[in-house]
Amino acid sequence: MSDPRYPIGDFVNPGPLETAQRRDLIARIAQTPARLRAAVSGLSDAQLDTSYREGGWTVRQVVHHVPDSHMNAYIRVKLALTEERPTIKAYLEDRWAKLPDSRLPVEPSLALLENLHLRLDALLRSLSEADLERPFVHPERGEMRLGDLIPLYAWHGDHHVAHVTALRQRMGW
Repeated sequence: MSDPRYPIGDFVNPGPLETAQRRDLIARIAQTPARLRAAVSGLSDAQLDTSYREGGWTVRQVVHHVPDSHMNAYIRVKLALTEERPTIKAYLEDRWAKLPDSRLPVEPSLALLENLHLRLDALLRSLSEADLERPFVHPERGEMRLGDLIPLYAWHGDHHVAHVTALRQRMGW
């Protein structure tokens, strides 16, 4: 049985990307809101409050986590574009997932993700080759290039959508 924490496998940075590869990854990022919405469509509150794995977050927490994470990504892109080698802020996602807003209905986070991705998609599509090389420092990952965020967040969206779809498949929902 595969590891339910990583239903599509752990993230592997593919390294420098060709233009077509980068465009495909940006398209995957743009599709994340619709794919997440489809993954949770029709789920009851009881199903949304089911953990996708033993000891893991509930589906509801996953849905709220994705825009939390992607808002941080959007800010990181903007910091890297407007500052010289900024050190970005990490955050304690497990603690964020326990805050009261992670118990709200999922619709506000789905709508937030859709609107956030409209802007994120436009920003990512506008990046030049020079922009993609702009460095920033992640406190846990070290120095990164702006272009490294594209495959990371394409994987991140796919990863969390797969948490929900794998649970639905296991549970016969």
